[in-house]
Amino acid sequence: MRKLNPERERFSVPHASRDPEILKDRNLENEDIFEIIRNPSEVDAVRIFEKPEFWNSTAGLIKAVTTQGIATIRLQSGPMSMDRAQWYLLKHTLTNSEPHTLGASIHNELTRQLRLDKDKKHRSFSWKLLRTVQEAFQATKYQGDTALIIPPFFRNAGRGEERIWGEEIATPHPTVINWKGLDDREKLDLIPTLSSTDNWILLTHPLGASNKTQPPFREAQLVARADGKCSRHKGWWREGKDELATHSMTTEMWISTREKIPEITRTAIQEALEADITKILPLLDRKTSRNTQSRLRSGPPRHL
Repeated sequence: MRKLNPERERFSVPHASRDPEILKDRNLENEDIFEIIRNPSEVDAVRIFEKPEFWNSTAGLIKAVTTQGIATIRLQSGPMSMDRAQWYLLKHTLTNSEPHTLGASIHNELTRQLRLDKDKKHRSFSWKLLRTVQEAFQATKYQGDTALIIPPFFRNAGRGEERIWGEEIATPHPTVINWKGLDDREKLDLIPTLSSTDNWILLTHPLGASNKTQPPFREAQLVARADGKCSRHKGWWREGKDELATHSMTTEMWISTREKIPEITRTAIQEALEADITKILPLLDRKTSRNTQSRLRSGPPRHL
């Protein structure tokens, strides 16, 4: 009996090389990666680099380089790292028409952020939760925390009466508040306004003893409370990691006693608080990063 031998290729040939319409070897006039980014070629091409490249992302007197999605900024106090999209946002929003103040502004935000990271009760809420709340109430402003962790999809940001970015003259906006991201003075600054308005949403850990519910002030009503994994792990802002804290924490959401919300909205927020995931959808962060950089390339936000 004759043994049949299956046909074999004589040589290993990449399939892509057989289809020059998909991929074709070509020489570019300029193979400098930064020049290619600044002035893209009209010819489609794939350029593979064996080592990561460093992009000069310096702003004014603040030296910075970016590689593999992480920006390293040189401050007088030493180098610090953060997600490149957040750095892109900061260098366009913290200058306030005085670029030489950027270093001092970042140092102040860093000092405050390190203090918040030491507070066991402080929460850096997941973007999924904050987007759910933002969309439910059409919120455009964020109160609390620091510029290092405030999501870029809020057009205005502040702490008490302090402006971080956005409009220079404050006007009423639906506002999301991280209560633990404010100090005692900033809370006192806000309470008179919150007590007389109804366009705000307040997120906090339980304020009562032994994890019991207690209103932050008299004119607040509880609309949702749950144990869930809806907070980021400490220090996530240093490398832009999207992991959430691995343990569940109790979170409450409060609104004005003058406000009423549909049951469907309450249910959506309750489900977001009860989230039992350990990682935010990466697409969400990447999409936000792209949108943020795209918006800033065409100029600062309207109120900046």
